[in-house]
Amino acid sequence: MSAPNRRDFLRTSGAAAALGGLTILGAPARSTAQANTVRTAVIGFNSRGQDLVRRCLEMEDVVITALCDVDSRVLERTVAAVTEKQGTAPTAYTDLRRVMDDPQVDAVFTATPNHWHALIGIWACQAGKDSYIEKPACWGVEEGETLVAAVEKYGRVCQIGHNTTRPNGTARRAVGRVWNGDLGTAYLSRGLCFKPRGSIGIKPDDNVPDWLDWDLWQGPAKRRPFSTRYVHYNWHWFFDYGNGDIGNQGVHQMDQARWFLGRDLPTIVSSSGGRYGYVDDGETPNTQFATFSYPDGIEIQFEVRGLPTHDEAGVKIGNLVFGTKGYMSSGDSYRLRGPDGEEVPFVDGTELPHVGGAGNDQFQNFIDIVRSRQVDQLNCNAAEGVKSAQLCALANIAYLCGRTLNFDPKSMTFPGDAEANSYLARQESAPGFEVPAPNKV
Repeated sequence: MSAPNRRDFLRTSGAAAALGGLTILGAPARSTAQANTVRTAVIGFNSRGQDLVRRCLEMEDVVITALCDVDSRVLERTVAAVTEKQGTAPTAYTDLRRVMDDPQVDAVFTATPNHWHALIGIWACQAGKDSYIEKPACWGVEEGETLVAAVEKYGRVCQIGHNTTRPNGTARRAVGRVWNGDLGTAYLSRGLCFKPRGSIGIKPDDNVPDWLDWDLWQGPAKRRPFSTRYVHYNWHWFFDYGNGDIGNQGVHQMDQARWFLGRDLPTIVSSSGGRYGYVDDGETPNTQFATFSYPDGIEIQFEVRGLPTHDEAGVKIGNLVFGTKGYMSSGDSYRLRGPDGEEVPFVDGTELPHVGGAGNDQFQNFIDIVRSRQVDQLNCNAAEGVKSAQLCALANIAYLCGRTLNFDPKSMTFPGDAEANSYLARQESAPGFEVPAPNKV
């Protein structure tokens, strides 16, 4: 579907109201020589987003036509650096809604805080643009459903940034061996995130600095007074903006734990833990254990340890998958062990068929599919990325409720549980930044 047709749909259906006042513009005609060039915007690049900027500059026939950040300092620096590197100046934006208006942007890359991820992807779909969204695909359960619905409704390309495992040949071979039955019947997959995380201290509320648009930074989240406790990294440890380490580093391992077993969403969720070892402003647990159970007895477990700890089977950040014939460990490498603990060498021919034509490069895979529109060749599409992020969100809901929860994957609710259901959607949203329900895109 072309961008002008999508614009017409939004104008006639009333769906444009969900864009918080965006005006969707038709893209001007492009010459044959220009048609292969993908015009990109990068949104949010104080940290991980700098890698997205770098990769856009490195890829052939990709040009950065827009940059957007709510921090005027990093925006000014990055615009200057990109202008020097590519020889043309990108348009600078503070409000990402203006990026969606820009007809010179074909695709957006984003590495904002988690609470923005799904809404950026949804708005991009509605604006006729493709999107590369850093993990996690979504902050919460319901907005993940909306993102998937928007991708399908508007026929857009959406890649989720699970770049450490999904496109990796060794990882694909490891998953292929499990699927081929080399472990016998796989019954348990454990994701491990044993990453040291120190105290963030206690900091007071403060005046908003003149270089930051705090309202835009918060976007769809509940409003809080400004504090340096949030900006620019420690937002990860606050439930309004982040998902704790289970949804930060851990979502990569959650994705692979789910991938090993070929599972989607569970029917029983439990999670316990706390913020141990220090007292600070952080809300999310630095120690967390979550269990996801399926009707046939298969189970996914996930553990976060933010304090000093030993490894498990040589793994601190990675996965363990267990079957009736042995187990596999994956950290810096993948090792298959038999019933007596002996290592079983990998053999050729068990790798899953590789999708896309860009090998281990998640970014190039996205750009290739933007050109070809063969969305079935994406390394990690929105539907897959969202499921892994939703598992993290479900674990946090069980943690906040403090009890085991029954979940219905068909209705995407906790049957008869008002408290748990209240966490599925955002508790509050600011006008102009509302995340629509799945059936409202």
